[in-house]
Amino acid sequence: MTQLAESKSPSGCIACGSVAVDVFVDFGETALANKFLTASEIGAPEARFPLRVGYCQACHHVQLVERVPPEAMFSDYLYMSSASETLRTHFAELSAVFVERLQLQPSDLVIDVGCNDASLLKAFSKLGVKTLGVDPAENLAELATSPSIDRFVGFFGAKTARRIVDEWGVASLITATNTFPHIPELSDFLEGIGTALAPGGTFVVEVHYLLDMIEMAAFDTIYHEHVSYWALAPMVRLLERHGLQAVRAERLPLHHGQLRVSVQRRGESGVDPTVKRTLEEEHAHGLDEFDTYVEFAARAKKVRSDLQALLEELKRSGHRVAAYGAPAKGSTLLEYVGVGPDDIQWIADRSPLKQGRFTPGSHIPIVDTNRLILEQPDEVLLLAWNFVDEVFAQQAEYRHRGGRFIIPVPDVHIV
Repeated sequence: MTQLAESKSPSGCIACGSVAVDVFVDFGETALANKFLTASEIGAPEARFPLRVGYCQACHHVQLVERVPPEAMFSDYLYMSSASETLRTHFAELSAVFVERLQLQPSDLVIDVGCNDASLLKAFSKLGVKTLGVDPAENLAELATSPSIDRFVGFFGAKTARRIVDEWGVASLITATNTFPHIPELSDFLEGIGTALAPGGTFVVEVHYLLDMIEMAAFDTIYHEHVSYWALAPMVRLLERHGLQAVRAERLPLHHGQLRVSVQRRGESGVDPTVKRTLEEEHAHGLDEFDTYVEFAARAKKVRSDLQALLEELKRSGHRVAAYGAPAKGSTLLEYVGVGPDDIQWIADRSPLKQGRFTPGSHIPIVDTNRLILEQPDEVLLLAWNFVDEVFAQQAEYRHRGGRFIIPVPDVHIV
């Protein structure tokens, strides 16, 4: 059973306020990508929300057309950063880079907005700086407990930033790694940054990069938590309206491609040439043209039809097919392609929070990763394809025994 839940339709672009937002992808109504179900919830009404993506003709920002209230998604959250070795390594490198680059001292405070299970803050703490995590997920708070890491349970914004400063002081560094795309009230969030950031301090944003998403046809990155799909150009315009400026832009290989933007108050620092180069590259790749996104939608439809055809062929041939990884992006792919328990027997995932549950919308059971060796399915659909190297290293024995992985994007193929 399903029920269409209430969502919010913003009056226009959440970055600039323009009403000229044109839809280019419509996934219909889908379940919340991270709301994995318990066995007792199967068969009960499941909330579904419209999932449509639009392009702002004024500032070129890409965003959801309707929004789900954040409280419906983040108060009880099952995603854990620590489940990925790749992410833990990335956070260790990020902390080392910025402690060195900003010459942070033991008296300096680092705030991580959307700290999850504190994987990044643990890396900073090891380097001797003070840390504070901000996150609304109450269920993850106990996972982030540490004598060296404080935590504020709640959403970050103008009001909460004042409370944070009153108790912990201003921060030399504020980080938001894959949190900024989740923010629906951007002006309120950036007002909070202005309050909590020390004079001369740096705000570091890491986001799934829109240019890489387009080039990879990574349509599964689209789900309700991701209100925005960021390129640098609309971010620069947004920051400028709040007295901030992007001073450095770095492309990273993490996931299917990330953009790291270092931000300071206007006039506090010079602007690195990487900002101009990135803006020029975005223009050269047509991120300011609507036709680019129409073509992206067409590529997503091709992946859907190709994957449907492959799964049907494997089923006719008597192959046993499972899946690996239960990221939120996998929920989008499974619902869009129309995959269910008749097509995929189960999904193996390393997170103990997800094991024993079922995928939202498609209702496929999630099991421990040891099932791959115990049952040796013929093919495994890799939903966590953005961690392909890590997964292949972890599951070398499965592949050695003849197991094959289906990679769904940017084009469907078996390895």
